[in-house]
Amino acid sequence: QVQLVESGGGLVQAGGSLRLSCAASGRTFSTDAMGWFRQAPGRQREFVAAISWSGGNTVYADSVKGRITISRDNAKKTVYLQMNSMKPETTADYYCASSKNAVMLRTTPDYWGQGTQVTVSS
Repeated sequence: QVQLVESGGGLVQAGGSLRLSCAASGRTFSTDAMGWFRQAPGRQREFVAAISWSGGNTVYADSVKGRITISRDNAKKTVYLQMNSMKPETTADYYCASSKNAVMLRTTPDYWGQGTQVTVSS
């Protein structure tokens, strides 16, 4: 079993920055691919970013490239999502996810966190 706990969400003004964290416990974190997803009000959950177990490979949704950076610290069992130049349309619940299979992470992760709310005011 894996437990994922997100933190760092909140209210931020447009143009501001926010860093989300996802702390993992349970099975070996350092061998799992990790990802972030978001779900805006009235919309389906969508992929945001993913990072390989080593941190050497990252993938981003086209809509966030250049404004969002995913990183991880395997010693702390934590994955981060740094968001800059935030826009009101960035408002969503953000979820952390993990998978032993990096290819499957974007479609069927093994585990989900409970989410953290991010609100960007204009």
